[in-house]
Amino acid sequence: MRAKEHIRYSEAFKQQVVSEVASGKYAGLAEAARAYGIKGTMTVGAWLRRYGRTDLMPRRVTITSMNEQDEKKALKQRVRELERALADTHMKGLLGDAYLQIACQRLGIDVSEFKKKHVTTLSAQPKSEQPSTP
Repeated sequence: MRAKEHIRYSEAFKQQVVSEVASGKYAGLAEAARAYGIKGTMTVGAWLRRYGRTDLMPRRVTITSMNEQDEKKALKQRVRELERALADTHMKGLLGDAYLQIACQRLGIDVSEFKKKHVTTLSAQPKSEQPSTP
């Protein structure tokens, strides 16, 4: 199996292609790439960005309906709400761990021993008998 061929272009060559695209010699980036046999669909665009000529890059215009905009807004709001809920749940877990550590410290019990003894007991109890957490 042959090794993949890597083509390296000189800085002068890259600048020449960019200046020809800027002068309007080529209708687009793909045409310039074809004219010089440049492989890769993004190569000439990367050169334009590198040399600060993003004004020559094709622009992407997205047209959306009001319903799509509203849906996008609602989805972003939902993500924010879920992130807040996740952060709250994470904080509650951290507080629970801290309370457990303090309680075990005051009772003189090792936390890992307490968990070994009581977590299996709590998980074996029916839900109605388990203590509720605030």
